[in-house]
Amino acid sequence: MYTDAANVSERQLQPPALAISTVIFALRPSATSGRPTLWLPLVRRIRQPHLGKWALPGGPLAQVESLQDAASRNLRETTGLVPNYLEQLYAFGALDRAASQRLVSIVYWALVQPDEAALTRESENVRWFRADRLEDLAFDHNAIVDYALWRLRSKMEYGSIAYHFLGETFTLAQVREVYEAVLDRHLDPANFRRQLRVTPDITATDDYLQGVRHRPPRLYRYTGTAGTFGAQASPASATTSVD
Repeated sequence: MYTDAANVSERQLQPPALAISTVIFALRPSATSGRPTLWLPLVRRIRQPHLGKWALPGGPLAQVESLQDAASRNLRETTGLVPNYLEQLYAFGALDRAASQRLVSIVYWALVQPDEAALTRESENVRWFRADRLEDLAFDHNAIVDYALWRLRSKMEYGSIAYHFLGETFTLAQVREVYEAVLDRHLDPANFRRQLRVTPDITATDDYLQGVRHRPPRLYRYTGTAGTFGAQASPASATTSVD
C-alpha cells in the first residue's frame, strides 16, 4: 500500500533504538522467615524518562559487540556481577515502550549463586528486591520480570536449572528450598527427597554439612552438563504439594 510521506511523522521515520536489559535471579533469605526467596537487583534511573524509578540493569547496544557481550558488559558496569549462567530471554518492542522513539530491548536473564550475588555493588542506586514484591518499575519492566518468572518456573520442569542457584555441593533440603522459592509453594519433604534420589546426575559425596545442631546431612553434587536442560523429570512434578 502506498503511503504519503508527508503523513508519516518524524518519529515513525526514525530507526528503532536497540537496548540490552537483564533480569538477574538469586536466592536470598527472607527478612521474616529466613527461608530462601527469589530476589533480583534493580538500578535507579538517574535521567528522564522515568527519573528516579527502579529499572532492570541495561543500556544501549554498542555497534561493535555481540548481544551476549553487551549484556555481560552492562552487568559488570552496573552491578559488578559476572554470572556463569546468562541466556537470551526475549525481545520486547511494543510501539508505546518509549515516548520519543521506538525502543526495542533484547532481554537476557541470569541465575546466580549466593556467593556470586554477594559480590553485587549495592549503593543508593543499585539494590536487591524481592521478585514477588516489586513496585511500579520504569518502562514495561514489571511485565518483563513477570515473563522471566513464568519462563523460570516453566524451566523448573527440567531438573538441571535448579543447580544454577546452588554451590558445587548441596544438601537435598537445599535443592527443595530452591524449588519452593521459585515455584512459591511448599513441597512435601519426604516425597521430594525420594524423587530426587533417583534423579539422574545427582551424586552423593562422602562429605556432610557441618555446623548444624542435628545430624549433619549428606552433601550431593550435580554431575550433568552445566547450562543445558536435560529431559529428566523435575522432582517437583512428581511431588505432592502441601499448601
